[in-house]
Amino acid sequence: MKAVGIIFSNIHDNNVPELARIRTLGSIPFGGRYRLVDFPLSNMVNSGINTVGIITKSNYQSLMDHVGSGKDWDLARKDGGVIILPPFGDVESSNLYNSRLEALKNITNFLFRADEDYVVMTDCDTVCRIDYNDIIEKHIQNHADITLVYKSRKPNFDEKNATTLRIDENGRIVGVNYMRELEDKEMNIFSNIFVLKKSLLQNIVMDSIAHNKKHFMTDIIAENVHSMKIMSYKHEGFYACISSLQAYYESNLALLEVENRQELFGDRSVFTKIRDSAPTKYGNTAVVKNSMIADGCLIEGEVENSIIFRNVKVGRGTVVKNSIIMQNTVLGENCTINCIIADKNVTIKDRKILSGSDNHPFYIGKGIMI
Repeated sequence: MKAVGIIFSNIHDNNVPELARIRTLGSIPFGGRYRLVDFPLSNMVNSGINTVGIITKSNYQSLMDHVGSGKDWDLARKDGGVIILPPFGDVESSNLYNSRLEALKNITNFLFRADEDYVVMTDCDTVCRIDYNDIIEKHIQNHADITLVYKSRKPNFDEKNATTLRIDENGRIVGVNYMRELEDKEMNIFSNIFVLKKSLLQNIVMDSIAHNKKHFMTDIIAENVHSMKIMSYKHEGFYACISSLQAYYESNLALLEVENRQELFGDRSVFTKIRDSAPTKYGNTAVVKNSMIADGCLIEGEVENSIIFRNVKVGRGTVVKNSIIMQNTVLGENCTINCIIADKNVTIKDRKILSGSDNHPFYIGKGIMI
């Protein structure tokens, strides 16, 4: 029951254009010390998947720097391991892919070289802890052609194009819908996780090349719900969909709830690139309430309901509330910071007052000085 993993790092870059302007969605910082790619990659490692291809598209230098050889995930191997797959499949390719199926057409060599029986495909726009072995076992028990993972939940206010699944009493998918208008009710929302046999995926890709098919969900899943046995798998537990900057903000702050942290980090590790930072230093005037603070910080002010990444300095007299402050940011003295997302290497001088709101956080781009 060996499986190969495929992670799409760029598919949903347009969800968070502010953060993905200089990086892939997969390398967006999350949760104080992680990147979004860490969660699907760790899920694969914890499920015994030791060959993982990460499909790139653009702005993937930071992703390559972060993943490196894969040693932090125990994927620095002679056979298999983690493989960064460029956006072009061969020297004749000249156009970047625009869909999942087009991206798969570019990695046919990777698929044909893999000797695993099954393929697990996932994106980087979801944060969850999931055991892919359970999905594969259910897939085999059901004699399914394809298994799709879904979460029963209310959509985010900005998920107007979310894919919802119609499922019968046996768990078989009988229809695929695309939301055109937001509905305030629980729906079976597809989580962009697929399981299928490698041989079937190879046939799908080769057929799509021959018939110029473009979209995996539209041209493959939706068109074949009756001719193929496409089954569902319901995910339970913490789940966050990064569908916008607002969703990114809310998903980070959701980790301040103990139950969510336990469900996400629980009894299985989430691996990330290890940095040798000193422990965080708290000054005599520091006050910290209900916050996550990474290593290497200097806290001399007040931090409440916030996520603080590595090597952040919070000056004396400064109050930070309901904010996400990324790596190497310096907050001066006597500042008031509320509902802010500060990207890496931001500098905010003394006595500044900056505030967004809980339903519209204020974003400060990488390297900006205020």
